[in-house]
Amino acid sequence: MDSCYAVDKELEKLCDKYKSANERMQQSLDDFISSVQAYNNEINQKPLDETVSEAVKTTITDFIERAKATNISVGNAHKDLHGSVSKLGKTIDRNFTTDFSAVITEGAFDGEWKQRLLNEVICEHFLRQGMLDIAESLNEDARLQLPHVRKEPFLELHRILESLRQHILDPALQWAEQNREELNRRKSPLEFKLHRLRFIELIRCGAIKQKEVLDYARKLAPFAEEHTKDMQLLMGSLLYLHEGVQNSTYSFLFEESSWAEICDIFTRDACGLLGLSVESPLSVGINAGCKALPPLLSIRQVMQSRQVAGVWSSKEELPVEIELGQEYRYHSIFACPILRQQSSEQNPPMRLMCGHVISKDALHKLVVGNSNR
Repeated sequence: MDSCYAVDKELEKLCDKYKSANERMQQSLDDFISSVQAYNNEINQKPLDETVSEAVKTTITDFIERAKATNISVGNAHKDLHGSVSKLGKTIDRNFTTDFSAVITEGAFDGEWKQRLLNEVICEHFLRQGMLDIAESLNEDARLQLPHVRKEPFLELHRILESLRQHILDPALQWAEQNREELNRRKSPLEFKLHRLRFIELIRCGAIKQKEVLDYARKLAPFAEEHTKDMQLLMGSLLYLHEGVQNSTYSFLFEESSWAEICDIFTRDACGLLGLSVESPLSVGINAGCKALPPLLSIRQVMQSRQVAGVWSSKEELPVEIELGQEYRYHSIFACPILRQQSSEQNPPMRLMCGHVISKDALHKLVVGNSNR
């Protein structure tokens, strides 16, 4: 964080210097343009056969000399600004590490299978983001040959999301109806939220849509038991249908945040039904890696200074625990209190009769130790 503050301070100085230099140069240019226009008007007003007076010639000569001096001044200011830009670059290089080879696991992406897996993750990320052309180009260049059935869910997901961002509800409603059974099993509010938005769009039109509003209210009846409070708000808004719901205490129903919320709910439910994570694995990996890099670099530097760097490279785990925050906690990881090792499929946690839990390796060592006594 101190590194960020140092760079931010230099950047702020550069911005202030640039703003000051820009204002001075702009003022000089405006003055010269005004002077040139004044001289031009003065000369054009004189007859063509009239010679220019010595006074005018002297004034023009002085103006040219002043322009040359200003040009030199602007050039020096530009050089000074360029020096500040160079200083900012040096500050960035001094405060941020550009060589991450010390914390890279050699051979992590070696081999055809690993390269293909990495390309597939990147291609899937582009499909998730709706960058279909880029994903297709990568699919061809990397010769992934992803089947259409694997790409189709992302295409449909992006198509429906794009419709929701444009406040078009029909594709999402159709998808929700097709997957109603699974959504109900997950107790998802998606279908009700979509119908709620459709109802809100109808009452936005006022009394002119009164019949359609009342007809659509009957469609919301099946949701009344689970979403009682929301239904009460929607029905209460009908009292102001003639006066305009937008001008009533129910105006909050038209907040734009409802559309952002429905996009998030649809993404979560759609990914859940497709067996996908809500966030892109590539984004999660990169963001988590960026958070972990500073402490890893510090640890590596300490280990190298104490000549124990081999301790890290000899194991498939980090030398210390790194806190990434709650947003990156997807499941709990058991660490054996005896061997200080994380559990794995080969070394699962084992519960003892006394209620304590240790790793299988630790249990095996205890058994072997007791048998040798």
